Amino acid sequence: MPAEALHDDGPVGSLPPEHRAVLRRWAEEGGPLSTRASVVLLAADGLRDAEISRRLGVSRQTVGSWRQRWTSAGLDGLEHRPRTGRPATVDEAEVVTRTLLAPGGSGASRAVARELGLSHATVAGIRRRWRLGPDEARAPSVPTRPPLPGAPVWLMGLYVDPLRAVLLAGTRPGSARSAAAGTVIGTEVLTGLDRALEAALTAAKERGAEPTTTATGAGAGAGAGAVTGGAGPVTGGAGTGTARGRSADRGLPEYLAEASRSHPDLGLHAITLWDSGDGPDTTVPLPVTPPYEGGVTHHHIPARSTWRTFLRAMIALDSTSHPESSRRVYLDLAAELERYATARSDRPCAAVRWLRENVAGHLGADQAIGATARNQSWSGVNQIDLGSFNECVVIETVRLSGTITRGEIAHRTGLTQQSVSRIARSLLDRGILIEDAQRRATSGKPRTPVRLCGTAAHALGIHIDPEVLTAVVIDLDGAIVCTRTRPVTADIDPAEFVERVAALGRETLTEARGSVREDGFLGIGVAVPGPVDIASGTVLGPPLMSAWGDLPLLYLLKDHFPCPVLMEKDSTAAAAGERWIGRDRRARDFAYLYLGTGVGTGLYLNGDIYRGISANAGEFGQLCAIALGRVDKDGRPEILPECNPPVSVPELAVRGGMRPVPAVPGSTASGSTASGGITSGGGASVGGTSGSTAAYLAVGEAAAAGDPAASAAVREVAQAVGRGALGLVDLLDIDLIVLGGPFFTEDVAGFYLDEITRTVNEFPTARRLRRVEVEPSVLSAEAAAVGAASTIFHATFTPRLRGREGRARHLPTG
Repeated sequence: MPAEALHDDGPVGSLPPEHRAVLRRWAEEGGPLSTRASVVLLAADGLRDAEISRRLGVSRQTVGSWRQRWTSAGLDGLEHRPRTGRPATVDEAEVVTRTLLAPGGSGASRAVARELGLSHATVAGIRRRWRLGPDEARAPSVPTRPPLPGAPVWLMGLYVDPLRAVLLAGTRPGSARSAAAGTVIGTEVLTGLDRALEAALTAAKERGAEPTTTATGAGAGAGAGAVTGGAGPVTGGAGTGTARGRSADRGLPEYLAEASRSHPDLGLHAITLWDSGDGPDTTVPLPVTPPYEGGVTHHHIPARSTWRTFLRAMIALDSTSHPESSRRVYLDLAAELERYATARSDRPCAAVRWLRENVAGHLGADQAIGATARNQSWSGVNQIDLGSFNECVVIETVRLSGTITRGEIAHRTGLTQQSVSRIARSLLDRGILIEDAQRRATSGKPRTPVRLCGTAAHALGIHIDPEVLTAVVIDLDGAIVCTRTRPVTADIDPAEFVERVAALGRETLTEARGSVREDGFLGIGVAVPGPVDIASGTVLGPPLMSAWGDLPLLYLLKDHFPCPVLMEKDSTAAAAGERWIGRDRRARDFAYLYLGTGVGTGLYLNGDIYRGISANAGEFGQLCAIALGRVDKDGRPEILPECNPPVSVPELAVRGGMRPVPAVPGSTASGSTASGGITSGGGASVGGTSGSTAAYLAVGEAAAAGDPAASAAVREVAQAVGRGALGLVDLLDIDLIVLGGPFFTEDVAGFYLDEITRTVNEFPTARRLRRVEVEPSVLSAEAAAVGAASTIFHATFTPRLRGREGRARHLPTG
């Protein structure tokens, strides 16, 4: 191969650096991948096919073929060339990965066989061995040596030290096949994991040459010095008497003991990816170990797989089988590998010791739903199962209008009169619409308008707050049927917390039973503080609720209720409720500023809730910090106290001259015990600690009464929030901001409305082109709970069609 094809250091088009590095390595190594990589590199330099063909000595057809494969499938397209005949070796794990992660339903045996150059019979046989057939009712089978139990499998951990790497899998008895997760990790996540693992392996080899006797990581000290289950401690084979060998031997049992304590409800299986005999360091052979302590069994990878492809297959199997195994789990693993690889040389990590959080344990309705839940008949959508996009269009038009005739519906939607009449008749028969009083017409027969029947459907909304749980049942009109609250503390045990949330939901549904049609109960919406992993239903790091971090709340709650359950960030849920209940007043784009324990934003853009790629759009605090120029010494935006009103307002009031006094013992607010207070200049007592709900409410009351210190405190916070709102207006070009949330009270509403209105209209770049309206929310104090219930209505009735790429199609057909 010409040297110029390998050593041209000029720019390589738009190739990402990591792809360029891989292609150059392939080109330099020779073999079948060399020509393919060189074709792509030269094409990225702008050479035409004829010139590439001349330089490399291959046909133009070959050049065009590999350029097309690169364009359509990237690196994977270059690695696997379609060919006839049976290859010398078949990597079963690669077949499994391609089958599970195939886009657009292209994972059929024939498609995978064609892509990998295998026979259809070979691929079908591998799928049968792994139990991956489309009609397979049993859990997948993983043919490790010895095989894993025939049960649902989760990927639970990864251990890497200079001597070995061990993958930790978890199984739980249950023959039912898990439902597909619906969100599958992409090839970019696997590629990122590959890079992180390569870096970790390089670091492990370098550290393997440095003697050390310290094993670091959580759980150090448990089971140190021996692998139990045999006649004595296992210290390795010949040559393992070094300090490094002894350290690594201690680390793995400690890690597995920690895993057993963390996941007592799972059967754990340590699968050796490699040891020093077949991995990066081939100088120290290790014996096959007996079962580890804590009931962890030992396995080797399947004989017909490499450790790399097996790891990818296990990730694909986990992510496509379990909804709680989302992209975030594997992004966390990649981050842990990167931390290990980049650890400071003077403080090297002994091993990668990644363990994921507890899995949800979603076993299916027959096993998981308790007797109380099974006896309930809240089974979700029955007769209110909308048959078409056009039905949703009609319902949305009626909802926004209040009352409207069939002719007006046809005019506004573009549907034909016949279609509207047919749809309206169906909705009337099912009780979703009802007819209103006739209107006299100037000519012809009187027209009969229709409107939504508020009692046709109901939903339960639950809002989880650091101080109080709130549950509401609302109807289609947004009317609250009943409300219940229950105090909660941040140090509550997670299992007890989930049971308390479920019990509150059951109590609220029981109280509402007389007003709710069982065939019209649509489901439960849950609003939680962010950030959240919606795909896995996990609350990641809620403010003031550290004990509940990484809790798979959604799927734990699904085990308590035999009906649809959705989860949203509280600010996003509030925006959904505002849109639904606000009707025509909110029939345009807007941002909902949610004043809670922190300030968040819910966005309604282009006719739908905007959630962002991870469903965490609307994080507001950093935007305020950037607008105010408040950054720490590292350049990171500060966490602004002003963006936590219940904390900042009382503290600013005290600084402004309001005198702290002891609170009345036992005084509470929103379920939290008050332990201190402040007094305004006029002598008003303010219960609660600086930062409690009671203290905030008392300062608001004093501000409304004209207290200068209280007024200045509220106004200062409102100004900071306004600067963040200014960023939203300039970025999104919106003309409506809605204020709501538990701390947007009547006493302080005027301060926030005045300051934010002034800021977003005086300072924007395009201020001459628009007038931004700032309005109070139409929702009650239970905004998040009402919004959570509204997310069920939004998911059921909002018209939307999604193409294969997820783009909305909005044109109704007649």
